Amino acid sequence: MADDTLPRVLGAHRLSKRQRLVVLFGTSLTVFVLLLTVGYNFGMARYEGVDQDLFHSLRVVVETLTTTGFGSDADDWTTSVMELYVTFIQVAGIAIGFFTLRVLVIPLWKRTPTELDERLTPKNDHVVVCEYQRDSDVLLDELERLGVEYVLIDSDREEAKALSDAGYQVIGGDPEDEDTLRRASIESAALVVADAGRRNVSILLSARELNPDVRTVCLIDSAQQRRALEQIGIDRVVSPAAVVGGRLARLAARPVGRAAAGDADFAGDPGAAGVRLDDETVLTELIVHRTSPLRGRRLRDTALGAHPDIEVVGGWFDGRFRFPPDPDDRLTANAVVVVFGPEAAIDELRGEAAGAGPRRHHPRVVVAGLGEGGTAAVDALPDDTDVTTVDVADGPDVDVVGDVGEPETLAAAGLDEATALLVTVDDDATALLAIALARTMTDEIEVFARVTDADKVNNAYEAGADYVLSTQEVSARLLASDVYGERVLDPTSQIRTVRVDGDAFAGETVGEINAAHQDRFRLVGVRRDGAFLSDGEVTVGGDDVAVVVGADEAIQRFEREQV
Repeated sequence: MADDTLPRVLGAHRLSKRQRLVVLFGTSLTVFVLLLTVGYNFGMARYEGVDQDLFHSLRVVVETLTTTGFGSDADDWTTSVMELYVTFIQVAGIAIGFFTLRVLVIPLWKRTPTELDERLTPKNDHVVVCEYQRDSDVLLDELERLGVEYVLIDSDREEAKALSDAGYQVIGGDPEDEDTLRRASIESAALVVADAGRRNVSILLSARELNPDVRTVCLIDSAQQRRALEQIGIDRVVSPAAVVGGRLARLAARPVGRAAAGDADFAGDPGAAGVRLDDETVLTELIVHRTSPLRGRRLRDTALGAHPDIEVVGGWFDGRFRFPPDPDDRLTANAVVVVFGPEAAIDELRGEAAGAGPRRHHPRVVVAGLGEGGTAAVDALPDDTDVTTVDVADGPDVDVVGDVGEPETLAAAGLDEATALLVTVDDDATALLAIALARTMTDEIEVFARVTDADKVNNAYEAGADYVLSTQEVSARLLASDVYGERVLDPTSQIRTVRVDGDAFAGETVGEINAAHQDRFRLVGVRRDGAFLSDGEVTVGGDDVAVVVGADEAIQRFEREQV
């Protein structure tokens, strides 16, 4: 137990440098005062012949240290030993006061940028984020929600101070400078992320020089930089705009829920993205559309959550993957809700909850904005999709040249004949205007939109979009997934259903399995002798067929584990 020193214990509790200093100072001062008290009490008894209470001696020592007075015992000090002892206490009090002001008090009123380091908790195996330009709060909130240790380096010292004052782990400085990287404990970091434009290469190479084992991630705005960055050994190069554009296209291309390949005898109505579990029971998904009366309500307050014969097994709620969901989760626009129960009850529920149903198929799509995001969207759409591209600047792949904020441009693109509009322009104001114009021109089209600012997501829904992704939020999720891999699931992931032999879960109950894997997938139940059993107390047998539902990433990982 020799290693259980006070500094090691304080570090284990993740206190910042300043907090550890305050605790150490307070502890040391307490011990020092107690030692002075014992010495004073002993001296009074030995040299002055005064046998007094220890608490009386404590009061005299404190009075002397703080210079608030020591007259109560002054007449009893007749020996040189006690005179010198009291003088030592007085000098010690002045020194302690000076130290307290200089080290603890003054920095609270006047803090220099480098002193932000003192607020950092001890770091190891953490993420160093350099010059994040896509709204630091969104990323840092995501990392803190997941319990990811990080340090953000911000060269804007005022912004760094504001973020640090808000409780984030931030320091000010130039991330190209090796001293700044050392202050962020780069030597013990697991991942370094650069989002500093042209300075990305310099930052990442400096980081790798200090820590050859650190993984490197680079965020870019132009895919043209990708090849050069990969050639110098950057582990991952990401264009957030392209990622968002591609995911919007995949959402428009096919329904979200589906049975796994090879489960044809489990497939229900393909248009409903359902899976038949037995003659009466189906597992299906419902999409809460923009116009649904369910939008904005808590799950417990809707027919989905209150129906006695239908169970909500999971889905995406406010961008969070929930298996199982919390009854207080709110059904935001395009929430994906996975339910199972009697087919007749689910059909009745669809009728009651207008605006909740499967996503449509889109054979004809208009893509507004052919930058990084729009190009990625076109590439991600199936080959048999009829695509019309629109951009303000002419180019080899632009079908209609014009401002998507003008109704004439959208009309020229054939919006009235399209089934989906993908808005991927770089300017949020233009995106909102294009959404509103499209909605006034036709109410039959489904609108998928990208916004840069996370605060504009609700505005896009109000303007008439059916599905909105924020570049800021997606970027934050991407970085989080680089730390935790499949633990962090993306809201655009497809929800899949698979059947597996009961041997994978034999001997465990349905409830025990779901409790152990609630963040990954849900065992809906088992088929046994022609019946479907879903009660949590049912013990899975080796001859049963288990029905598992989850997001693509979770199901793929589950399938690999069964091989």
